[in-house]
Order: sequence, then C-alpha cells, then structure tokens
Amino acid sequence: MRQLLMTVMLIVTVVLIYNGTVRGDGGTGKRIQSSGDRMSDRVSRISP
Repeated sequence: MRQLLMTVMLIVTVVLIYNGTVRGDGGTGKRIQSSGDRMSDRVSRISP
C-alpha cells in the first residue's frame, strides 16, 4: 500500500512540474509558439 501511495504521489508531482514549466504562463509551450510566430512573420516578409 505504501509503494502505491508513493507511486501516485510521484506521478502527481511530475504532472504538476510539467504543467508549471510547459503549460503555465510564460511556459515553454508559449515561448515556442511566440518564437514560431516571429519566425513565420520574418519568412513571410522575405521578398524573392
């Protein structure tokens, strides 16, 4: 029973850390999205 509780707590901790770093405000996901938007704008402004 103790191992099950420890496993569940570890999984919850990992999920919370993931949500905080990737999905949170100013997280990695939003940084990648904004970087991609900037690159897309720069590429579209290139005149052949």
